[in-house]
Amino acid sequence: MDSVKVGICGLGTVGSGTFAVLKRNAAEISARVGADIVVAQIGARRDNPKCDTGDVAINRDVFAIAENPEIDILVELIGGTTVAKELVLKAIANGKHVVTANKALIAEHGNEIFAAAAEQGVTVAFEAAVAGGIPIIKALREGLAGNKIQWLAGIINGTGNFILSEMREKGRDFADVLAEAQELGYAEADPTFDVEGIDAAHKLVILASLAFGIPLQFDKVFTEGISKIAQEDVTYAEELGYRIKHLGIARGTSEGIELRVHPTLIPEKRLIANVNGVMNAVLVQSDAVGPSLYYGAGAGSEPTASAVVADVIDVARSLSSSQSSRVPYLSFKTESLSAHPVLPIDAVETAYYLRMTAVDKPGVLSKVAQILSDGGISIEALIQKEAADNANLVPMIILTNRTIEAKLSAAVSQIEGLESIVGEVTRIRVESLAG
Repeated sequence: MDSVKVGICGLGTVGSGTFAVLKRNAAEISARVGADIVVAQIGARRDNPKCDTGDVAINRDVFAIAENPEIDILVELIGGTTVAKELVLKAIANGKHVVTANKALIAEHGNEIFAAAAEQGVTVAFEAAVAGGIPIIKALREGLAGNKIQWLAGIINGTGNFILSEMREKGRDFADVLAEAQELGYAEADPTFDVEGIDAAHKLVILASLAFGIPLQFDKVFTEGISKIAQEDVTYAEELGYRIKHLGIARGTSEGIELRVHPTLIPEKRLIANVNGVMNAVLVQSDAVGPSLYYGAGAGSEPTASAVVADVIDVARSLSSSQSSRVPYLSFKTESLSAHPVLPIDAVETAYYLRMTAVDKPGVLSKVAQILSDGGISIEALIQKEAADNANLVPMIILTNRTIEAKLSAAVSQIEGLESIVGEVTRIRVESLAG
C-alpha cells in the first residue's frame, strides 16, 4: 500500500491541529508507517481561517466522508453524541476505520460502536479521548497489559485543576477563578461539564474499562464537582499536609469496581498533588510495575492532535495485518469483558475531611466525637480555631480514618442535628494514593 487516505471531520481546534501535524511531520510519519498518510477530504460546516488546508477538498456534509469509497480512515472530531454517533456508525457500516477524540461518544455509546466495528472487522481508536496528548490509553492497553491493575486516580480535567491550583496558590475564591478560566478559554460559557465532573466521568469510564475489563458504564459513575469547594477548605487542607484535587478514581475490590469523580484531599508529598494549572496526570497502581505516573497536556490543539495522529499511524500500520492480530478496543477481548458490579458510593470505603461551624461553648467537640465513635469512626486529626472577634461561632475541622460512606453519612446527619452545629457539614473524601 503506497498511501492511506484519511478524511477529517471537524476543522475546529483539534481538527486543525491534526491537519497541521499530519502535514508538518509527513516525512517522519511516512517512514514510521511505510506508506504516505494523505488527507484526501475534510468535512466541515465552515472553514477555519487559522488552518490553511491548501487544495484539500472540503465538504460541508460530513456524511459524504463516511460514504467516500476512497477514504480508508475517518477521523471524527466534531464532538457531541448525536451527529457524531450517526457519522461513526455510518463510517463503520461502509467498512472504514475510525479515529476519534470524542470521550462522551465512547463513554456513552462505545459498547454499541465497538460491537458494530467488530462485526465489520474495522478498528475504532480513541487515544485522544482521555487526557489529551498523554498516551494513557496505550499505556493501559499495551504497556501495562501484563499487569493486574489495582487502581488508578487521575486529574483528567484541566479546567478544574486550574481553578483549584489558583485557589491554593493565590488564595482566590472559586467564582473569581472560574470567571478568569472562562476569559482564558479554559472553561466554556456554561462550565457545568468541567466543574461538575461530567467531563472527567466520561474519561474515567474509558480508563476503568481498559484497566478492569468491564463494559463502559457511564451511568454508574458517582460524580461530584468542585463548585462547593470553599477557599477555607483549601487552606485547612494545606495546614493538615494535604492538597485538594478533583480526581477520577477507579479501584478494583473483591466486592466490585469503584467508579467515582469528586474533590479529594491527597498528601502534598505525592507527585500527583503537585500537578498544577491545566495539566493532567494519571497515577496507575499495578501489581508488577507498582505505581506509575503519566503527566502532560490534557487538552489543546496540537497535544490532542498528537494522540489523534498516533492513532492514525497505528490504524495505518494495521491495514496490512489481519483483524485478529489487532489490539482489542478495550484491551480485553470482547468475550472476556467481566460483569463485575460497580459499587454504589455508599459502599465505598475512604477517609474523610469534615468541616463544621460550631457554637463556641464547652462540650461541642465531645458530642461530635461521641457520634463518630458510636458510628465506628475514629478521628485521625483535628483543628479547632478560635472564635473571630465579636463572634460566637468557631470552625472545627476533623480528619477521620477510613470508613464506609454509609456510616459516615449517618454520622454527619446526626452531627448536623445538634443544636450547637450551625448549617451543613462540609465533607471531602481523603485518599492516601499509596501503593
